[in-house]
Amino acid sequence: MSEKDVVLKVENIYKSYGNDKVLEGVSFEVKGGETKILCGLSGCGKSTLLRCLNLLTRLDKGRVWLEGTEITNPSTDINKMRQKIGFVFQEFNLFSHLTALRNVSISLEKVKGMKKDEARKIALRELRRVGVEEHANKYPAQLSGGQKQRVAIARALAMNPVIILYDEPTSALDPQLIGEVLQLMQKLAKEKITSLVVTHEMGFAQSAGDEMMFMGDGKILEQGPPCELIQKPKHELAKRFFKGMSELYAGERR
Repeated sequence: MSEKDVVLKVENIYKSYGNDKVLEGVSFEVKGGETKILCGLSGCGKSTLLRCLNLLTRLDKGRVWLEGTEITNPSTDINKMRQKIGFVFQEFNLFSHLTALRNVSISLEKVKGMKKDEARKIALRELRRVGVEEHANKYPAQLSGGQKQRVAIARALAMNPVIILYDEPTSALDPQLIGEVLQLMQKLAKEKITSLVVTHEMGFAQSAGDEMMFMGDGKILEQGPPCELIQKPKHELAKRFFKGMSELYAGERR
């Protein structure tokens, strides 16, 4: 694939909090239509990395390009660039006082300047796409965790982003609700929605991921096809991580 097919390019990102070095020279690319998986030990900097990619967290050093435009350049209109980056959080981040429909449509009105009717039409379309159209007029307190996360995904999709960043989107869900969100994400992967997914769901990684990156000590230590990386990791930290994940899933099946 040529340079023009690269949607997101990350070059040598560093981030510290005081003496705590969180990211130490992270570099990678995400190509158009690709679902890239990011996994690693807790506290290794995965969530910080995602937040750095749309400058919710300011990085100390390094550069990030979105569709060839450097978003880390001080002259870039970061609010305009953020409109092109969907973000799905662990804890849904829905407005509790708004219905599912309004949670999706409000950004279209406020950020994209759409008229209310047009925004409502797009919001309903995306709620239908993620399978929660019948809950459009319910408030978050009336929805299950899986339904809330699907509304959050609809909100990201409605903005027509060039990439969606998922920060462990199933980690706040009860086990019986995880499957419905993963099935939706698999469907979107088949639709070639460009995505970077932080997850520990190895089944999803193998079925939907085009490439997988393993992160540790603030760096990308290893990357490759998900099945290959999970079954034959080379780095010692990766070996321990995937062995632990394998034992966890085996225990859950028993």
